[in-house]
Amino acid sequence: MTIDEFTATLGQPQPPAGLHPILEALWYDAGDQWGKAHDIAQSREGVADYDRLHAYLHRKEGDQWNAGYWYRRAKAPVFSGSLEEEWRDLVSHYL
Repeated sequence: MTIDEFTATLGQPQPPAGLHPILEALWYDAGDQWGKAHDIAQSREGVADYDRLHAYLHRKEGDQWNAGYWYRRAKAPVFSGSLEEEWRDLVSHYL
């Protein structure tokens, strides 16, 4: 699946079957279902990829302190671009 194909699914009532859980979380996030996305991030705390997702979600929420905590846990630099760029970067990574 390409990022354009993934983005085209955002209007569907459910995420496509078989997505990596992080992609599923990003699908929910794009549909303003932050809580569902956050639940997925929390489901595997301590796993760097999920901690990285967690960082993005708290950055989007506007909680910069908490986002910084999760970036550090993920051993990832704080993303310096826009939220939209970070979302696309994460989606591209997991496709």
